[in-house]
This record gives sequence, C-alpha cells and structure tokens, in this order.
Amino acid sequence: MCQMKAVQVLVKKQIPLSPFRKDATADMKTIHDSRFAIHVPRFILALLFTLHPSLFTGFAQVKTGADLLFEKHFHLVQGKRVGLVTNHTGVLSDGRHLADVFYEHQNVTLVALFGPEHGIRGQAAAGDEVGHGVDKRTGVPAYSLYGATYKPTPDMLKEIEILLFDIQDVGARFYTYISTMSYAMEAAAEQGIPFVVLDRPNPIRGTWVEGFVREDTLRSFVSLHPIPVAHGMTMGELATMFNEEGWLKDGIKANLTVVRMEGWKREMWYDQTGLRWAAPSPNIKTLSTAVVYPGTCLVEGTNLSEGRGTERPFEYIAAPFIDGDVLASRLNSLALPGVVFKAIEVVPREIPGVVTNPKHDGVASRGVFVAVTNRDSYEPVKTAVYLIATARNLYPSHFQWRQRSIDLLSGTPRFRQALDADWSPEEITALWASEAKKFGEIRSQHLLY
Repeated sequence: MCQMKAVQVLVKKQIPLSPFRKDATADMKTIHDSRFAIHVPRFILALLFTLHPSLFTGFAQVKTGADLLFEKHFHLVQGKRVGLVTNHTGVLSDGRHLADVFYEHQNVTLVALFGPEHGIRGQAAAGDEVGHGVDKRTGVPAYSLYGATYKPTPDMLKEIEILLFDIQDVGARFYTYISTMSYAMEAAAEQGIPFVVLDRPNPIRGTWVEGFVREDTLRSFVSLHPIPVAHGMTMGELATMFNEEGWLKDGIKANLTVVRMEGWKREMWYDQTGLRWAAPSPNIKTLSTAVVYPGTCLVEGTNLSEGRGTERPFEYIAAPFIDGDVLASRLNSLALPGVVFKAIEVVPREIPGVVTNPKHDGVASRGVFVAVTNRDSYEPVKTAVYLIATARNLYPSHFQWRQRSIDLLSGTPRFRQALDADWSPEEITALWASEAKKFGEIRSQHLLY
C-alpha cells in the first residue's frame, strides 16, 4: 500500500528517476505523501538502479513516438488507410502492440503490415528468409521485407495513404532494421506516400560514435549508408539524415515526419529511460548484449564463434583451437577500458527460432567472456579490434577470415588488410579518426535531441 502511494506521487510530480542525472538528486532524497515520508539515501537508490534497473521500469520518464502519436499527433493517421512497418518491439508503454491498437481503432484502417528481419512478430531466426502471409492477430496482409524483396513494391503500397515505421534499433550500422527503414522511406517517396517514423531511444546512448565509415564499394543490406559502425543516433535522426543528405535512390526525398520522443537525453542508456526492454532480435536478449554488439558482431567475419548458440551471444567469443586462459590473460594485459575477459568453455548448439547452424555446432570451444565492467568507458569497436588481432596473432595457423563478411561488417577492406599486414590495433583504430570527425559534422546537422 505504501509503495502504491509513493508511485502515485512520483508520477504526479514527474520526479526524474535516474540517479545518474544531476537534477534528480534533490528530488530523490525524499519521497512522501500527505501521511508519511520515506527517506532513502541517494547512494542506495543509485545502487538499486545499477543492480536492478527493472525495479524502476514503469516510472515512465521517456515517452516514445508511438505513445505520443496517440497523445498529441493522432491527426497524422486519423481517418487514414495506414501501412505499418514494425515488429515485436513496436509496442506502447502499456504493452499493446501498435498493429493491434490500429486494427481495433475505429478511426484508423490498418491496410498492411511490413516486417523486417525476424518477421513482424519477431519469431524468425537470424538470417532466415521470411515469406509474405497474413498476420494471425489482425488478419491483414503481412509483407516480408527480408525475403524476396527488401523494399515495398508499388502493389503492396497501392491502398496505403500513410506509411509508419516503429521498430527498436540497437545503435549499430549493420543492424538491418536501419536498411529496412531506408528502403521503406524510398518506396513511400516514389509513390508519393507520407512517411512517419515513431522514434525510440538508441539503447546504447545517442553519444557514441566509433568505427570505420562504410565505403561506397561495400554498399549492402548490412551497410546501406556511409555511417560508422556505432552511429550514436536514433532512427528518427537517421531517417532525417538519409532524407536531407540525398542518400535515398536518385536523391529522392520522402515526405518525412518524425514523431519525437519526450524526456530522452542523449547520454541515457536504455535502462535509464523507464521503458520496458523488448529484445530487438533473438540474439540480443539483454542490454548487456547490445552494449558489446557493435564490436563483437565483427567476429562474424572470422572463423571464431561470436557466441550464437550459447547463453550469451556476442558476449562469448570462442573456437575449438583457442586456449581460453591464454587468450583472456593476453587481453587483460592490455588493460582496455571498461572490460575484463574471463576464460570460458562452451558448446554452441542450434536453438530453434534463435539460431540455425551456428559456428562450431556441437563442438566444445574455448575462449573468453567479454565482461563489461564500466559501460561508460567501454569502447566496443576498439575492443573487438584488439580481440580479433590478439586471437589472430596467437593462433595464426588456425585463424581465418570470412573475407566478404568481414569487409561488409567493418565497411572497408582496410581492417582486414591492415591486420594481414601486421599493423597494430592502435594503428588500425587511428585509421577511422578522421572519418568519424567528418561524419560527426554531418551527423550534428540532423540531431533532434
């Protein structure tokens, strides 16, 4: 009963809940109603938030574009025939899926759904082609944008008056939801259909920019636009940049509207937003996985396992030929910021709906657990460069590139070529400094928060 009273006061007074924000400290000293007071030391709240951020979930500090569409911007869809590009992350703060809400709403006609990699309801494994069909919950056509086509066709869009996009991103260039958004924008522009992005947080902060900028010769579905591996932008900001920089096909521009979030700050990690975490894809189940993903996804371009088929994908890096103790010791000697490496032994296995045919399937593999100790100082892409370089140097007769894959993921052949030429990790990471600075100048023109 006392807890319920405290919640009501927090919501009414809109007290900031992140103990890491300077303006939150005074308000968090005392939480009270008219009958009692609860005195909680700030350091205890900070500790609880760090160890168990889920305890604070529900105290809506950040409002997403999806929620604000209904609160303040419903005119965009009222009376319209709507198409929706979404997946299982497209939910309102009360947990309802946007597709279901549109379908049941008397002032909106849901015409079609479009799903990215993993499908509209997020049930397909990574890389699995998804076919067209009918959404079982709404009965409306469900078109796949990760199968026969990546881009909505004119026929798919013919009855649509407005096309909306609502998908949670993870903040990395090669996460394919970015490309899905770009192609959907392009298709809408070609058909003269307004395009609306319902914005959501960048879960690993909107401040971190790191890695090579994708070169033009390596344009692909995992690297569609010339941005770094970690871009530090929201989907709404990316859409604005793609549009204004003329990066859509033939420089066409969409009639773009971004429904901005409220309450989001660029330095926020996802667990500081008050929003419930919904795993963006089957192998990124937790925020801790998303933190390392921009770096360790590069391991997919080698014959090392990136942890798919284990309990910690992208956090476990292993192979049958590795000595985990040796690799962990060598990496820890480098004293990389915000991370330690722990020796592990795992057996990757196929997991239905999560991963098919993982590397070293059924074979005992040894390696390291990438354990982030300070996420604010951790540098995911730099760390991955050191990790790959160290594994290559320790096991030169076993280590192999998946050449096309590593070039597409890193966005350049220079990473692979530099390591093969025995460049040091310091020299390699220095290569992207000027690129990141140039991108930063472009990026700064399109930030919305």
